[in-house]
Amino acid sequence: MTSPSVRIDAWLWAVRIYKTRSLATTACRAGHVRLNGERVKASQQVRPGDEIRVRIAGFDRILVVRETLAKRVGAPQAALALEERTPPPPPRDSIPAFALRDRGTGRPTKRERRDIERLRGR
Repeated sequence: MTSPSVRIDAWLWAVRIYKTRSLATTACRAGHVRLNGERVKASQQVRPGDEIRVRIAGFDRILVVRETLAKRVGAPQAALALEERTPPPPPRDSIPAFALRDRGTGRPTKRERRDIERLRGR
């Protein structure tokens, strides 16, 4: 099922990045998909060696095309068709803790609000 080039929305669906092809098309229209650093339309062709950045849930996934697939395949074969280059997420220790307030204490005072913003890193 390998062809020299295939549409980017079909490839993203075939390698199971998106559950449906229409979700992949919508992501391309919204600008969440980049091919070699450029925003693309859903009809853009991908070839082996191309780098794709996909923004899902606020995080970028970096994928390199190893094999072009036009039809959806099983998960083991889909994993072989792409190379994952996404850096690991930051350690949980580096993420600031949320400021928790007791229920029913009302709105924070100006001083408490500033402390909360300082804790969040703003």
